[in-house]
Amino acid sequence: MYRSKFPYFFLALAAALALTALGLLVHRSKNGFGTASQPPQTLSNAGHTPAKSPPVNRPPALVDQPALPPLDLENRLSPELPSIPLDHQPDILLNAPVVVGSHTDPEQLVTDVAKNLEAANFDHLAQILGKDVCNPKTLELLKILTTQHPFKIKPENGIREVGELELNTLSRWSLNFEETESGHGSIFLDLRKTNGKWSIDKIILPPLSGKPLPATLIADSLGTADAFLQAVLAQKFEFAHVFADPKTLSDAKIAALCILFEEGKYQLRPTKPLRAMFHRGDTSGFLVNIQTSDASQTAQFTLTLRQASNPANWLISEINLDELLADYANRVAAGDIYYSPLVKNPQGGDTLALYFEFDEDQINPRTRRQLEIVTQILRADLSKKITLSGHTDALGTILYNNQLSARRASTIRDFLVAAGVSPVQILTFAKGASQPRRPNITATGQDDPVGRRANRRTEIYLDF
Repeated sequence: MYRSKFPYFFLALAAALALTALGLLVHRSKNGFGTASQPPQTLSNAGHTPAKSPPVNRPPALVDQPALPPLDLENRLSPELPSIPLDHQPDILLNAPVVVGSHTDPEQLVTDVAKNLEAANFDHLAQILGKDVCNPKTLELLKILTTQHPFKIKPENGIREVGELELNTLSRWSLNFEETESGHGSIFLDLRKTNGKWSIDKIILPPLSGKPLPATLIADSLGTADAFLQAVLAQKFEFAHVFADPKTLSDAKIAALCILFEEGKYQLRPTKPLRAMFHRGDTSGFLVNIQTSDASQTAQFTLTLRQASNPANWLISEINLDELLADYANRVAAGDIYYSPLVKNPQGGDTLALYFEFDEDQINPRTRRQLEIVTQILRADLSKKITLSGHTDALGTILYNNQLSARRASTIRDFLVAAGVSPVQILTFAKGASQPRRPNITATGQDDPVGRRANRRTEIYLDF
């Protein structure tokens, strides 16, 4: 039978075309035009075109290596673990131990510094701090401090965030060590955030033994604000007063802040306790974040500081307590904003107010603690004098209220004298019901117990 050769012709033609296509594909691949020859992108250069970049030499077997130990504090300080020099850390080794001062968590970075100081591991410490911060002089001072007495971080509040110098960018932390006869005290670390990671920007060391401890180790605005607040927390009025500008900040306001911290059981919030609001030349402002001792409620107030020209130091020039007083009123004074330890004096300035129960002239435990703070003020400077004015509500006769207000003022005076204040420093006046802070009756003419409560008081005028 005759068979046509026409199908065989097409089979041969198809084979020839296939061979031609294969040859073209190989040719394009050798000249770099095919996608199959492009190197895979790594995590560090994703999104970039590598065609014009020089080839990156990466060990091809790196992905097959055993997994490195997980990142944790104890392992990072262990000498058995391999350390990778900064200039040779592959950017795809995501689990490599961190041996330089760069962390996403600033507290972890500060903890690394503390642990290495305790262990006197200066080689590792130098890597964490970085060569710009840990210069030979700083390293030598650290070794001298450690030689005098080993560093032992305090079990409570050993690592503390001081606050922010620049919002979300530059923060200060304190390492508080157990003090010895040779000194120590605190080391301060300024941390800077760059591209989401924190590194050490500056270290401030305590003075060597034999040198007097300055009022504040750091003479900038944040250091002054922190030293002031630490004095208030410790109820040390005379120390807090050192950081205040007497021209603009009254002793009454400082005393009131001590009272508010004491009665409200406030403490600085552990995270971002001081936040920078502004820096304008010789003026700085900070927002102070505080919380109750059980951390159940928070409050705020602001500090304004100015830098004096001579001497060139920062001082607290103003404290805005409006929000703190409102929180205090809600928590301590049953919502009565007038039941406040700080009131305005008709003659100008601030006045402390001590309150009494109905028809009573004796001080209670709350008033006693307030008077202890006033005692510190007067005993610190014998030239200062105060004015005590007794007041009552409107119930009772004029004669009786005048006598009751006199007894209230005398009770405060007697307590101060018994505490060591000179009698010549105290002036007393009886005002009766003549100067109410709030109306004794409502708008409809009804009795107002809340208003009368704020009027039963003795005011202490401290603006000298």
